[in-house]
Amino acid sequence: MASPPSGPTPFPRRPIDRVLDPWRRFLHIEAASGLLLLATTAAALILANSPLAGDYFAFIEQRVVIGVGSAVLDYPLWYWVNDGLMALFFFVVGLEIKREIVSGELADKKKAMLPVIAAIGGALLPAAIFTAVIAGGEGGDGWGIPMATDIAFVVGAMAILGDRVPRGLKIFVLSAAIVDDLLAVLVIAVFYSHGLAVGWLLAAAAGFITIWFASKAGLRSIGVYTLAGVLIWFFTLKSGIHPTIAGVILGLMTPTVAWLGKESANLVARGADALAAPDDQSNPSIALVRANVAVREAQSPLTRIETALHPYVAFLIMPIFAFVNAGVTLGGGGAESAVPLAIILGLLIGKPIGIVLFAYLAVRVAGALLPERVNWPMIAATGLLAGVGFTMSLFIASLGLEGDLLTSAKTGILAGSGIALTLGLIALLLATRRSRSPAEA
Repeated sequence: MASPPSGPTPFPRRPIDRVLDPWRRFLHIEAASGLLLLATTAAALILANSPLAGDYFAFIEQRVVIGVGSAVLDYPLWYWVNDGLMALFFFVVGLEIKREIVSGELADKKKAMLPVIAAIGGALLPAAIFTAVIAGGEGGDGWGIPMATDIAFVVGAMAILGDRVPRGLKIFVLSAAIVDDLLAVLVIAVFYSHGLAVGWLLAAAAGFITIWFASKAGLRSIGVYTLAGVLIWFFTLKSGIHPTIAGVILGLMTPTVAWLGKESANLVARGADALAAPDDQSNPSIALVRANVAVREAQSPLTRIETALHPYVAFLIMPIFAFVNAGVTLGGGGAESAVPLAIILGLLIGKPIGIVLFAYLAVRVAGALLPERVNWPMIAATGLLAGVGFTMSLFIASLGLEGDLLTSAKTGILAGSGIALTLGLIALLLATRRSRSPAEA
C-alpha cells in the first residue's frame, strides 16, 4: 500500500472559481440576506403602488396546479409559497432549534436561562399590548403577529456594526431568536390550525414514525427521507394543521450525531488509501468511494443538511416570500382598523420592554448572568431590533387575518418593523460606543 502523502496536496484551481468565489463570500456575509429581503420588499411595495399593480397582484394570485388526472393540488401562487416553500424554511428552523438545544447555547441551562426568559417576555408583552389595543374588536385573531422577530434583519443590523458588537451580545440575540422561533411554531400549531381531519393526521403521524424507525435502522439515503418528507407535508396540509409544522418536526427529528467518528475523517485527511481494506488493493477506486463516504458521514446529518439548505432558504425562499407577501396598497382598505396601531405598539413598545424586563428578572431573581462585555443599554438596543417582526409577522398575519384586515396588518408590520430597525440600529450604535474603552476607540 502506498504511504499517505506527508504534505498538503491542494486541488488545482479551476478558472470558474474566479467567478464563483466572490459569490461564495457574498453568501457568507450575514447582512446580505437582510439586504436582499429589504430589496425584494421594496420591489413588492413599489409594484403594488404603481401602474403595474394589477399585473403584480394577478401574478401572485395565478393558479398553480400540480398533480395527475383528478389527483391534483390547485392553489394560488402565494399559497404555494406560504404553505409549500415556507415548510422548508421551518424545516431549517427546526434544525437550528435542535442544534442549539443539543450543542449550542441552549444546551447549558445556566447560559440558556437569560435568552429563554427574555424571549418569553418579548413574546408575551407584545401579544398583550395588541390584545389591549384591539379590545375585542375586529382583527383580534392577529394577536400572535407582534410576537415574532425576523432574525435575518437583526443579525444583518448587528453585522453592519461589525466588531464593535460584543460576541456575547450576538450569542444572546441568536439564542433568544431561536426561542422566539420555537414560541412562534407553538402558537401556529395550537392557535392557527383549524378543522382537523383525523385520517390525514394519522397518516402524517405514521410518516413520522416510519422516518424514526428508518433513522434508527441506519438508513442514510437523503433521497428517501426527502420523498417521505414531501408525503408528510401533503398529509399535514390535508389534516388541518399548518404544513410548516411538519417541517419543524422533521427538523427536530434530524440526527445530531455523525455515523462515523473523527477517526475516519482523520484517515481521509492522511490519504484515501488508508481506508482501503486488504481486498481492495486491486481496485483503487473502492478506496476513493470509501473516502467519499467517510467525508460525508463524518458530519452529522443535521450539520450537513443545514449547511446545504441555508443559502437557498436565506437567498431564495425568504426573498420570494417577501416579494409575494409585502405588496401592500398604501392607503388602501382597512384604514380605520386598529390593527396597524396594535401591531406597531406591540413591536416598538412590547418587544423591547418585554425583553429588558424579563431579562432583568432573570438576572435579579433567577440568578442569570449578562454575557461578557454586555450591559443593559445593549440589551435594550437589541430589544428594539427584535421589534423587526417582518417575515414571521407577515406569515402569522396570513394565517389569522384576511381581506382588508390582512392589508392593514401588513401595513402595520412594515411600518413597525422599519421604525424598530432604525431606532434599534441607532440605539445599538450608541450603546456599543459607550461600552468601548479608550484603548478600543
